[in-house]
Amino acid sequence: MPSLIDLLLSRLATLLPSELKSTEFMKLVIPHRHSMLMSQRRATLIVNRVRLFAFLFAVLTPMWGIIDLMVFTYPLWLGLATFRLLACAAFACLLLFYRPSGNLFDAYRAVALLFAIPTVFYIASHTLLGGYQLTQASAMVATGYAFLPFVLMAGLAIFPLTLLENLVMASILLLAHALAGYLSWTTLNWPSYAGGFWLLILIAGVTSLASLSQLAFMIALVRQAIRDPLTGVFSRGSGQEILRLQWDTARRHDTGLAVAFIDLDHFKQINDNYGHEAGDLVLRECTQQMLASLRSTDTLLRWGGEEFVVIMPDTDREQARLALSRMIRSSLGRRPDGSPLTASIGLAERCVDFVESAEELLDLADKRMYLAKTSGRNRLCFEAAGETPSETPLSAA
Repeated sequence: MPSLIDLLLSRLATLLPSELKSTEFMKLVIPHRHSMLMSQRRATLIVNRVRLFAFLFAVLTPMWGIIDLMVFTYPLWLGLATFRLLACAAFACLLLFYRPSGNLFDAYRAVALLFAIPTVFYIASHTLLGGYQLTQASAMVATGYAFLPFVLMAGLAIFPLTLLENLVMASILLLAHALAGYLSWTTLNWPSYAGGFWLLILIAGVTSLASLSQLAFMIALVRQAIRDPLTGVFSRGSGQEILRLQWDTARRHDTGLAVAFIDLDHFKQINDNYGHEAGDLVLRECTQQMLASLRSTDTLLRWGGEEFVVIMPDTDREQARLALSRMIRSSLGRRPDGSPLTASIGLAERCVDFVESAEELLDLADKRMYLAKTSGRNRLCFEAAGETPSETPLSAA
């Protein structure tokens, strides 16, 4: 039985986009597995595509009113025109007043508003048309309104959504279609309605595959853009973005935020004496050791060369000091000659140091790292405003 399950899983893995690792499968299913940067960039992309969609609907929705004027009688045409103008105004407001914030829940709200507007228009127009006796020409035009759910369902394909998000959005559109059928129960053409409902489900499946494909490419591209290729931790550019996000969160909730600047001691000697391949091996081992000692909420990034930065949200200075001391005691790894690898560390914390920006916090940690280096290396340097410089010698196993 286990071998059969393993075979099934391996077969399913071959269906994944080649850009993804097998361990990233769940990122296509639920959004909670995404990193902070991935969520932010996906939220921004979703809102921008919502605004593009809103622009198209704002332009095209009133244009169909010309056809309504040509085929429908005065009371019916006026009612449909009113609905169209209201929908057009709603699309225009969504386009003009909704801006990307990088927040995923804001992106969900934008998508919900985008699809709520035409859905309400579809139900209202469907109900209105059901109350009139239509001629052959007007009945043919009226069937065009029945295609709106299919357009909306197909429109989901332009968004990089997870499987769960696709299921939620598709279910809402299917429920709206079912509601429209319920409101016109007495005049409903059941064979046509059932065929349309089945086609809507089929389109939902196709658009889900398109959305997942977009998401897979996005995950792969973001991974390549934000990760250091040697160590696999966050790169300098993405780290600056993470620090700004954590700074905004800390200020909004008035919580601690600690930043540690780490410089490996005498690392140049490793490259000079043993070669860059040995240096790369030491860096990778050191990175794994640090990751194993840090909390899941902490972020480790490679700043450049042998320099690293640790971002510790919701952490005061004393907690950060203890965590860093514990990380050093657990060992940063070994040099090629077998001696322990040591580091000079500078620590800064938002509340204690009274800094005014994320850049100032990082700069302060950098200065204290240099102070630790000039004071003899293998030590942690921290100090608060008005205090004498504080240094804690470190030891490595």
